[in-house]
Amino acid sequence: MGAVTALEKLLPVVLAFGCGVLLARRKVVPADSSKVFADYAFLFAVPCYLFGNIYASDLAALFDWRAIGGYAAAAGCAVVAIGIAARLTGVLDPRAVALRIMAGVQVNTAYFAVPVFIMLFGNAAPIFPVLLFQVCVLSLVVISVMELGRPAAGGPGVRLARAVGASLVTPVVLACNAGILLNLLSVHLPKAVLDSFAFVGDSASPVALFALGLHLGGAGLTIRGTTPEEVWLIAFKCAAFPLIAWAVCRYLFGVEDEWLGYLVLIAAMPAPQNLFIFAQRYDVDVAMSAELVVKSSLASLLLLPLWVQWTVHFA
Repeated sequence: MGAVTALEKLLPVVLAFGCGVLLARRKVVPADSSKVFADYAFLFAVPCYLFGNIYASDLAALFDWRAIGGYAAAAGCAVVAIGIAARLTGVLDPRAVALRIMAGVQVNTAYFAVPVFIMLFGNAAPIFPVLLFQVCVLSLVVISVMELGRPAAGGPGVRLARAVGASLVTPVVLACNAGILLNLLSVHLPKAVLDSFAFVGDSASPVALFALGLHLGGAGLTIRGTTPEEVWLIAFKCAAFPLIAWAVCRYLFGVEDEWLGYLVLIAAMPAPQNLFIFAQRYDVDVAMSAELVVKSSLASLLLLPLWVQWTVHFA
């Protein structure tokens, strides 16, 4: 994929995202309505897309365990690096450290990675294994730290069980697991059913990007107010983590070809919107989390053409 081709494939991303920003800034569409569009994408359209594609995929090719292991190892290295950096900068609350780890390691899959991969490659299948790893491992660790540090009814075991249960019954995880299960059991679904999932799933990409644009357009983004901590977290998320993923996957796990490029691009995605949701729910660094979601999304969008070219050259 050449530079011109990559930019051409990113034009729909820019159109959907840019129109959201413009309409929100012009107050044609209320910025607050971004939640409605985002909920539609996250709770309905993206699960439909994931279910249909996982059901029809070759799971043996989709779940490349060497690639997944390399990404998990890279994420582990990033977790340690951010944890140490947070401690050195005076962050002592375990919940605040966990939130910074989430900002620097987890990626915005449903609202950013899925639509970008669809536009670039016509398929978001490579994201599925990373999405499951992120939800079932990384998110569980963050939620566990948050719940155990939260004054609430019930003992630590009850709160932890509640957190695990809540993370495993999200629509995205249920859709992935259902698609895997029916695929493994070779359950036949009528074409009309699969076409229905595909019809709804096709709307996930533009709606998610439009919602993100509305959110950013109404956020009143100010670069001058960016704190040094936000700068290093955004730089780590959008630049350092993809490089870590490339080095670990290539040199320690021998990942090559298109999978190496996929993993680097996934790592280059911005901080997840769940970062703000978690911060708000547990009342930890809410303002900083909102700024990180917005600014890392903008930085990731600007750096995306460069990462596409990087993956073409090295992968």
